[in-house]
Amino acid sequence: MKNFNAITDYSREEIEQLVGLADRLDKHPEPRSLEGKVLSLLFLNRSLRTLASFQASMIRLGGGTFVISPEMSIYGLESRSGIIMDGTAAEHLKEAVPVIASYGDAIGIRAMAKMEDLQQDLQDQAFGELVSHVTTPYVNMESAMEHPCQNLADWKTMNDLGIPGQGGKFVLSWSWHPNPQPLATAVSTLKMAALRGMDITILRPEGYQLPQPVMQTARSLADQSGGSLSESEDRREAMEGAHTLYVNSWSSCEFYSRPQSEDRFKSSLRDWCIDSSWFESAEPDCRFMHCLPIRRGVAALDEVLDSPRSVVIEESRNRMLSQMAVLHRMLSTPEY
Repeated sequence: MKNFNAITDYSREEIEQLVGLADRLDKHPEPRSLEGKVLSLLFLNRSLRTLASFQASMIRLGGGTFVISPEMSIYGLESRSGIIMDGTAAEHLKEAVPVIASYGDAIGIRAMAKMEDLQQDLQDQAFGELVSHVTTPYVNMESAMEHPCQNLADWKTMNDLGIPGQGGKFVLSWSWHPNPQPLATAVSTLKMAALRGMDITILRPEGYQLPQPVMQTARSLADQSGGSLSESEDRREAMEGAHTLYVNSWSSCEFYSRPQSEDRFKSSLRDWCIDSSWFESAEPDCRFMHCLPIRRGVAALDEVLDSPRSVVIEESRNRMLSQMAVLHRMLSTPEY
């Protein structure tokens, strides 16, 4: 494995092999398999689970990591091309990224959407520019449109719970959030469920449609995998027979880069907060999933998050196990 950039770079069979490797490493640890290997971690955005889970993954496999973040350890990085660097930033990413990468056997990069230009974010231009300076294998730790490690963990979580791919009903629901939120988790989760062959319903209010190119890709994946894709604003209808309710907050494409306008638009949508009533028409054991962090009382109530149907902690632990599988596949054999 050279890179791990998007869940859709792999077939369903290849994903299942990675999930199987994650299961094996959980049951039968290999604490020396990456002995002497180093993973460089570049965080251009804050993190809790991603940072901790990658560090834990490498430690459990016998390797090591180091972390670089502008907020933690350096005096700011410049990303703009053609800039005269007479401001606060002390170093340009064009030098910083290849240097950081050269200190490790692979690099993980987290560079989320700046949410200034929808078309640029849809093309993942900023992340593509970063990895163009890297010659070692890399892992996408979340970019403007991709969150593959979360996707792999969610796939594993549904496998663990016995939630079927083909024939499994997956509801991806928007929830209210006080701040503009990037599209990466919603977009990549949609594609993950489509690749898995699930019957997907996107539950969202008017104004929160996902971009048409994303929808076209997801429909194509669903068709190829034996699943389906629909959209609804009706909670009871959308949740009918659901096995999984996956909740995420994402910004309106109509108001992308205009947060004040979106604030006014979504002021009447605060009832898009998940409570127990949302599950009335679902399967009795329908599971609640969320990538975390989640704002209690805003995106979901305690009665949901603290209930047996919530598997958010299991998802988080599976981040570590799934990333162990990716790193093991990437670094334990001389493929580069």
